[in-house]
Amino acid sequence: MKNFLISKSRRIRSTPYTSRLEKQGLTSYTVYNHMLLPTGFNNSLEDDYYHLKEHVQVWDVAGERQVEISGKDSARLVQLMTCRDLSKSKDGRCYYCPIIDNKGGLINDPVVLRHSIEKWWLSIADSDVILYAKGLAIGYDLKVNIIEPNVNILAVQGPKSYILMEKILGEKIRGLKFFDFDYFEFKDTDHLIARSGWSKQGGYEIYVENTKSGLELYDSLFDIGKEFNIRPGYPNLIERIESALLSCGNDFDNNDNPFECGFDKFINIDSDVEFIGKNELKKIQTKGITRKLMGIIIETKTINVSGSIELKDKDNNIVGDMRSGVYSPNFKKVIGIAMINKPFWNVSQEYQIVIGNDIYQAKLCALPFI
Repeated sequence: MKNFLISKSRRIRSTPYTSRLEKQGLTSYTVYNHMLLPTGFNNSLEDDYYHLKEHVQVWDVAGERQVEISGKDSARLVQLMTCRDLSKSKDGRCYYCPIIDNKGGLINDPVVLRHSIEKWWLSIADSDVILYAKGLAIGYDLKVNIIEPNVNILAVQGPKSYILMEKILGEKIRGLKFFDFDYFEFKDTDHLIARSGWSKQGGYEIYVENTKSGLELYDSLFDIGKEFNIRPGYPNLIERIESALLSCGNDFDNNDNPFECGFDKFINIDSDVEFIGKNELKKIQTKGITRKLMGIIIETKTINVSGSIELKDKDNNIVGDMRSGVYSPNFKKVIGIAMINKPFWNVSQEYQIVIGNDIYQAKLCALPFI
C-alpha cells in the first residue's frame, strides 16, 4: 500500500509536540479525531516493536481526545452511553466502557475517568462521541455541561517506564495501581497521570492540561531517559495485534455489537442500570451471535490490509473478513484480527484462505495471540 502526504490545515490539528517530533525523525502521520497522530520514525516497525518490549518510548497520543461531562446529571448521561454498569464506580479510577447505540451497535470503546460523581472524562478513540453525548443530553433534558477540554496526552510505555517516571516524579508514582489515576507535581504544576496505555508492556498516560509545563515534561523525559535508551514512538501495530488491543474503526465499527467483539464482561444487561440499547442487547444475547472476532495466522510473510479483506475457503465459502493484519516476528507469519462466521469457529481446523488471487494456508485461534 502506497502512503501519501497529509496536507496540514485548520481541519487537521497539530499537537503541542508536533514540532519536537518532526525534529526527532518523524516520517509519517495518520489522522485521529481530526488531529495528527504519529505512525512512523526512522526505524522499521519491527525494530520499534522490539524496542518497546525492552526499553521505553514516549508517544504523542494527543489525538486521544477527552469528552468532559460534568454537572448534576453527568453520571446518568455517562451510564446511558455504556453497557457497563458504573453504579459502583469510584473517583480516581479508569473504566473500559463500550459505548453503544439504540440498536446495540458499537460507537466507541473509550476509557472513562471518574473525577467525581459530577465530572467524567471519556478518553475516546477516533469518532465524534461528543455529538452523541450532546444529542442524548438534549433528548433526555439532562443538566450537564459537555466540552472537549484542552488535554494533550503523552504516553510513556515500556518496561523501563516505571523507573524513568520515578526518577522524574518521585517514589509516589510507583504506588499508582493499574487503571488508577492521580495528580503528580512536576516543577510546581500538577499533572493527571493514569497507569494505563495502549500497549501490554506497561506504562503511564500523562493527561497534559498545562501545555507549557507539558512541553517541559516532554523534554525532561527525553533528557533523563537517555540512560534507558528512550526514543519517540507510537502505538505499534505488531504489539497491538499480538495483544488483541482492538482498534475502533479498524477491528470493529457501528455494524458490530459488543458480544461479537468479545466484550462480554463489560456488558451488564442483568443489572438495574438504564442504558441505551439494553433491550436490543438482550435480544442479541438470547438469539446468540453468528460471528465473532478471532485471531488468524496465515502462512505468508507479507500482507496489505488497508480495509477489510474478505476471507474465503477453497470451496468459495465466506469464512469472514480480516480487519487488521501484520507480519509477526514471533510467529514468523502474518497474524490478523478477523470477524469469523460461526461455521468456521473451530480453532483446530486449518483452511485454505483465498485473498484476492492468492491461496494461503491459515489457522484460526482465540484472541489474544500472546
